Formats: sequence, C-alpha cells, structure tokens
Amino acid sequence: MNDPEPTVDRSRGRGLWPLIRTERAALAADLEDLTDEQWATPSLCTGLTVREVLAHLTAGASLDTVRWLAGVIRCRFDFDKQVAVRLAEQLGAAPAETLGRFRRIVPSTTKPPLPVIAMLGETLVHGEDIRRPLGIRHAYPVDVLTQVAEYYRGSDLVVLAKGRIGGLRLSANDGPFTTGSGSAVSGPTLALVMAMTGRAAYCDDLEGEGVDLLRSRCERA
Repeated sequence: MNDPEPTVDRSRGRGLWPLIRTERAALAADLEDLTDEQWATPSLCTGLTVREVLAHLTAGASLDTVRWLAGVIRCRFDFDKQVAVRLAEQLGAAPAETLGRFRRIVPSTTKPPLPVIAMLGETLVHGEDIRRPLGIRHAYPVDVLTQVAEYYRGSDLVVLAKGRIGGLRLSANDGPFTTGSGSAVSGPTLALVMAMTGRAAYCDDLEGEGVDLLRSRCERA
C-alpha cells in the first residue's frame, strides 16, 4: 500500500523561517574564504557554477509573488528563462559581491508563490549543490532533513521528486523518514533528499536493490 499524501500545516510556516535563516547563514560562512577558482567550480546543478547557484538562491529570496509573476509574464511564461534572468540580476561583478548579496537575504522572508517548506528545501538542496563539489561537509539537524524529505516525497512542484521515487521504498538509517513501497533504498536522510531531487552523486551514499533504478532516474533529469 502506498503511503498517504502528506498534508501541509500552513501554520508551521512561521516556524520554518528560523531554520531557513540558520541554514543560509551557515552556507554564507562556509563560502567566506573561497578562491576565484573554487567559485568557478561546476555545481551539481547542470551548467551552473557554485557562484551561479548562490546567486539563484539570492534571487529566490528576493522575489515576492507580484515580482515573480511580472517576470514570468515578461519572459512569456518561459520559466527557465525567468530563472536565468533573475540569477543574472543577483550575480554581481565579482564573487565577493555575489556572496555579499546572499548575506543580505539571510533574514529575508520574501518568497515566490511557494510554501515555506519549499524554501527550506531549496536552501538545503542548493546548499549541497554547492558544498559537495567543493568537498565541504555540513551537519544538518536530522529533524530538519526529515521535514524536507516529507515535503519532497509528496511533491513535484519545484522539482520532480514524488514521480522519481515511484515504486521504491525509501528509508533513512539516521532518522525516522520512510516512504513508499517496492524496491528498497536506504541511507542517510540527506542522501535520500538529494537523490529524490535528482542528484545522482548522492546515490553513492545509498544501498539497496532500488538504488540503480533511482540513479537512472536521476541521470535522466
């Protein structure tokens, strides 16, 4: 039997913002001493450097619903173009400016028309898109990771996640998260979150007969 669809308690949104601020601040601190070469490192987001992913995070925290909609209309509902335009707006002339702009949005509660949990997910996932290629490790609280995993298991809103894990039974070995039925995939909650959102590199941290299928779905993303 498949797990029931998760429900979103909208009253929890206010409680999620401190978690988002904490993770943004930690990411800014991790990137403080990067060299120009490190800033140019390819991220786990295809075609984007770590610096460009950071600018993308800044853009997401700078757009309210009205500005987001205006940009979508200006880009003729080409959402990929909208993302690229907003990223370019926040990149700045040099890495120090990119990081400075990100630091300024650490306390921001501005967001596009997405649930707050999606903003937490974006912060964690894109933070790892940056950290992993740079060899930076960050200890996330398992309860925070579990909240994000619970969101992604039932959503294809921002990225394909729910569809990617169909026919698989995911279970964390460091926390309470479990979902689905079928071929088993187990490992750290962080690796499950990243694989759910299409990051094939994190399948190396997972085990079970369903890992190869999950990896193939990530590689087709």
